[in-house]
Amino acid sequence: MKIKDYVNNICVNAKLSSQEISCLTEGEKNLILLSLVEEINLSRNDIKKSNSKDLDNLKSSNNFNDAFVDRLLINDSRIDSMISSIKEIIQFKDPVGEINSIKEMPSGIKVGKMSMPLGVIAMIYESRPNVTIDASALCIKSGNSIILRGGSESIFTNIVLAECIKNALLKNNRNGNVVQLIDNTDRDIVNELLKQNNYIDIVIPRGGKNLIKLVDDLSSIPVLKHLDGICHVFIDRDADIKKAIKIAVNSKTQRTGVCNAMETLIVDKNIADEFLPLLEKKLKSYNVEIRGCDKTKNILNEINLASETDWSTEYLDSILSIIVVSECSEAINHISKYGSGHTDVIVTENKETATMFLRNVDSSSVMHNASSRFADGYEYGLGAEIGISTNKLHARGPVGIKGLTNEKFIVIGNGNIR
Repeated sequence: MKIKDYVNNICVNAKLSSQEISCLTEGEKNLILLSLVEEINLSRNDIKKSNSKDLDNLKSSNNFNDAFVDRLLINDSRIDSMISSIKEIIQFKDPVGEINSIKEMPSGIKVGKMSMPLGVIAMIYESRPNVTIDASALCIKSGNSIILRGGSESIFTNIVLAECIKNALLKNNRNGNVVQLIDNTDRDIVNELLKQNNYIDIVIPRGGKNLIKLVDDLSSIPVLKHLDGICHVFIDRDADIKKAIKIAVNSKTQRTGVCNAMETLIVDKNIADEFLPLLEKKLKSYNVEIRGCDKTKNILNEINLASETDWSTEYLDSILSIIVVSECSEAINHISKYGSGHTDVIVTENKETATMFLRNVDSSSVMHNASSRFADGYEYGLGAEIGISTNKLHARGPVGIKGLTNEKFIVIGNGNIR
């Protein structure tokens, strides 16, 4: 079958199945998810065997590092985590059909909004097979159909996981095409998939910057995405020093290779002389390389001088750039120029300055006196997340189950005419 026909067939089936899944009750959707838990438990050995095959193929390619292997690995502990995630999604309140803000108009009609599924979602992702389960479970609970396109490195694991999902749907006499895995690893399939704006309502890429940029550049369909996690922490002149040290160290070192780790520290000049030497001492124990502006280097003589590109670099490593500024407004301007709209933090005891920062920094998450590492769906009470969005579609920040719905106006009358 030609690629165009193969992709078109999947998309047509997804559109048809979306009409069915959108009409199911919360109880009916939960039964599917309970069956999925059973299927995963029954298929543990098959999942681990297929994952071993993927890992062997990856290692034989000599195109990997330890972090990549870790993202691909599925063991009993990670299978248990998948099951826990599904059970948590079962406990979520069904977002579909919620009616908000009913208001009676002067004409006598009542106008409100009702939440509804997005429709058909295409998920394009790399490495992590757990995304196959998390994304599918979230879409089932939110009444959406999903097309999954995982990376070639995880194809065998994803095939077994997709079979578990299909079995769960069929056991409950539901359309097995609600969740479809593209099991052909031809890269041209992605190009064709991104043209299917008659069938697919939104695309969610999840992976490295190159993948996300490719999807964003090629897609004729709205894309829910974030390209970079250039996260800032600003230490204001009115910051509590001990609190500031704790937040800065945690934001940088708790996990360096994640999108909500701090990449640039901004420090008010009035606190820099006291704060920076204390921070440097702490960061040395974590082997963090510091690159600073001229003012920072005047205080920390042994560090490297930052270049212009440092301010717009997502290191995902034990490297930190530091800039000293004169006031909060200068910090906000720096974030506006170099930030990626992901997560930015102010540390201060001055409520007026904190409010100014919270209002004027245009990012998907803006924090006061908390580590940037809290920018996470679980930490926000959203449970499993399908991704993080820094663009300005209907959802922004960590996207959980509610972010997979939209709203429509509903109008209730009693024979009203205009």
